[in-house]
Amino acid sequence: MAVRKLRLVEDAGGGTALAARPERKRGTMKIAFTTQDMKTVDAHFASARNIAVYEVDDAGYRFLEALQFDNTSNEDGKHTDDGEDRIAAKIGALDGCAILFVKAIGGPAAAKVVAARVHPIKVPQPEPITQVLDRTVAMLNGTPPPWLRKALGKTEERDLSFMDEED
Repeated sequence: MAVRKLRLVEDAGGGTALAARPERKRGTMKIAFTTQDMKTVDAHFASARNIAVYEVDDAGYRFLEALQFDNTSNEDGKHTDDGEDRIAAKIGALDGCAILFVKAIGGPAAAKVVAARVHPIKVPQPEPITQVLDRTVAMLNGTPPPWLRKALGKTEERDLSFMDEED
């Protein structure tokens, strides 16, 4: 399956550059969204034409890349026999992502996503990607649930301010 990656690359002056992005800093994570229109979480994992990837931290978020797939299912419940593994290509494209928001995902595909160390989350109905990102940033600024702390690599950080100092 052909996967096209469209990336925004910026240099320090705000223009575009060909240099690679710096490594992800602590406290940030990559979040992916299955989408047909690049604006809404509105696609089943197997049939998503696009996956939008953002970098998120407690200060906000920024778009990183769009992954486009040219061979997707049409959600009619019938599997094709073309021999191509659409799921493996999409999972491979999620490399480095911590969370995947989807409209729907089948059990076997969800198991493969989890095995790739990506946490899949179904949204109950189509929702703008920016709303999901805003909620995620708000959670990061409050008390994130354990799965979100784990995605950030904060599972070992603890607030020990309640402990008495020794003289």
